[in-house]
Amino acid sequence: MPHDLASRDHLYMARALQLARNGLYSTSPNPRVGCVMVRDGIVVGEGWHQRPGEPHAEVHALRMANEFADSAKGATAYVTLEPCAHFGKTPPCAQALIDAGVSRVVAAMQDPNPLVAGRGLAQLQAAGIATAVGVLEHEARELNIGFVSRMTRQRPWVRVKIAASLDGVSALNNGNSQWITHEAARRDGHHWRARACAMLTGMGTVRADNPQLTVREWPTNALRAGAPRQPLRVVLDARLEISPQARLFQDIAHGAPLLLATLDSTDEARECALKQAGAEVLRLPPDAQGKPDIAVLLSELAKRGVNELHVEGGAGLNGALLNAGLVDEWLIYLAPTLLGPGRGVLDRNPLTELQQRHDLRIVDLTKVGEDLRIVARPA
Repeated sequence: MPHDLASRDHLYMARALQLARNGLYSTSPNPRVGCVMVRDGIVVGEGWHQRPGEPHAEVHALRMANEFADSAKGATAYVTLEPCAHFGKTPPCAQALIDAGVSRVVAAMQDPNPLVAGRGLAQLQAAGIATAVGVLEHEARELNIGFVSRMTRQRPWVRVKIAASLDGVSALNNGNSQWITHEAARRDGHHWRARACAMLTGMGTVRADNPQLTVREWPTNALRAGAPRQPLRVVLDARLEISPQARLFQDIAHGAPLLLATLDSTDEARECALKQAGAEVLRLPPDAQGKPDIAVLLSELAKRGVNELHVEGGAGLNGALLNAGLVDEWLIYLAPTLLGPGRGVLDRNPLTELQQRHDLRIVDLTKVGEDLRIVARPA
């Protein structure tokens, strides 16, 4: 057991983050939060937020402390996000900690939600409870990177998934792309789908692949949390060309909602038919190229509680997002194969100067089965 306070804080916060990761696939639109209660060097309570509308991590930890140690009085609470100080679907956790008589609260980070944003810590301090913030803050932010994005930028964290050969080909010239990567990489890709609140694709992908865009390989954590949650599926369809017979419509009745983002000038009769088939239609203003404005779409998705947006589209959509500066993260699977001439991963005008390039910073490099997975962000 570490003797100095900083080491103990680090140890228990690491455990709280481990607990918070149990909610990776189930808490949205809420943040993923874990809590550990420690009294006299003994962990007396643990908990994590499991699903929206249910008790927060602090409440679960307090309940365990009351059962295991009769009381949380005098304990230190380690929580990965500042305790909330407002009434939402559940009562404020800051007041619950005050009522329980904890002596100290250590938060990994301040809550970016304007409804909290320091108020929880201030409420604890006003009640005479010692507080500290910033222990393993980077790890806590990474865990809730989409929630932070929605709260601070009013748009989701946009993650673009690409599967390609080592020479950057995502499909043959005839459109054949199944399968460039191997089964392990495809299964891994479904885990990234599962953690997202919504998925985005374009009509080009719908025409070429007729996809389902559902999660079919569930991680253990998602199954442990109960009934798995299918992300909202979003299709950019400027003229509402999608057919009600597309596979995307088959899963609506099974809890996989479908949103069609189109131009505000689209034919109303076509919209009515697609609504009758179960889809929701969202009309958007045109951008400078006369296409549905993706920035407006992201803002609308944020209002609907979308923290992480997972994009699986073609070169056109990928290029449009890149040119608009809307890509926060690239999830790239590279298969150890060379395909020669074919379709690239980005549709954009050729560069004339190297200074025009988009430099990336690799944040993770992992071998997944036979393939290589790269997670990169704008440098």
